[in-house]
Amino acid sequence: MTVESIVDSEAAGPLLAVDELFVEFRTRDGVAKVLNGVSYRVEAGETLAVLGESGSGKSVTAQTIMGILDTPPGVITGGEVRYHGENLLAASAKRRREVRGSGIAMIFQDALSALNPVFTVGFQIEEQLRVRRGMSRRDARKRAVELLDQVRIPNARDRVRQYPHEFSGGMRQRAMIAMSLALDPELLIADEPTTALDVTVQAQIMDLLREIQLDRHMGLILITHDLGVVAEVADRIAVMYAGRIVEQSDAVSLYRQPGHPYTQALLDSLPRLDLKGARLNTIKGLPPSLIDIPAGCPFHPRCPRVRDVCRTDVPPAHRPAAGRLSACHFAEELISGE
Repeated sequence: MTVESIVDSEAAGPLLAVDELFVEFRTRDGVAKVLNGVSYRVEAGETLAVLGESGSGKSVTAQTIMGILDTPPGVITGGEVRYHGENLLAASAKRRREVRGSGIAMIFQDALSALNPVFTVGFQIEEQLRVRRGMSRRDARKRAVELLDQVRIPNARDRVRQYPHEFSGGMRQRAMIAMSLALDPELLIADEPTTALDVTVQAQIMDLLREIQLDRHMGLILITHDLGVVAEVADRIAVMYAGRIVEQSDAVSLYRQPGHPYTQALLDSLPRLDLKGARLNTIKGLPPSLIDIPAGCPFHPRCPRVRDVCRTDVPPAHRPAAGRLSACHFAEELISGE
């Protein structure tokens, strides 16, 4: 039984279901196995946080869902991405364009790079409304002002005429959110939406996303490497390592008792107020090369609980407790606190 079939059996007809997704990057140095059977689901109104270090495959999964994966070097070698049951990977380019923006939208990691510097922020929001919705310039401008106002950009009527470089980092991110909401998507993918923002602005952006999601009953995939960012907003969490989901759980259970040593290591590395002055914990070593992933469990070279079986056998994703999945041979021991 695959990871997806276990998860999908718990709720029929998810908004989005990623099923055993495999992606390779074919480079001069070799074939990098970037995604290795990634599976997860998102329900309407649900927030799924996808966590992991840089290079774990979080953003590549999102790009594959959106149909914007660079090919070459990326090649999808297996799996499905089902939106309302429709496999988008088998759909025509025209159909993918129809879904992109109006069905599934994405907030990119670097708003300054994602926004076109030679067009005003308002024009970039208005363009998709005119092209995709057939709005007049006047109606599109009115709607752009409304969207900027909804994401709490002050003086939206004036700011709509400004260029991206005239916005602060936090305001650019808000403008990106407004742009992603223009076509009323059912699912929003936020790829590291708080990167390079100070802590106060991070909290504001996260509160804004949560408020918009609740108001619109959207599904939300929040991609991040920071467990602290998602603690109060995620319904479920999927942890990625070396192109694979190593743990899935509801947020409360995962924080209370993680079911994979990698998740435990991420939690241990969070700063704590009760350990003021103490050295921060780190995860020893580096993530593996995706061109040469270690045999057995890919985390075993860095794992403090490694045993012989971890070095030889790839752990299957199994259910150590109700509603949870873990790709660890000893997940039951972890969850029971042994």
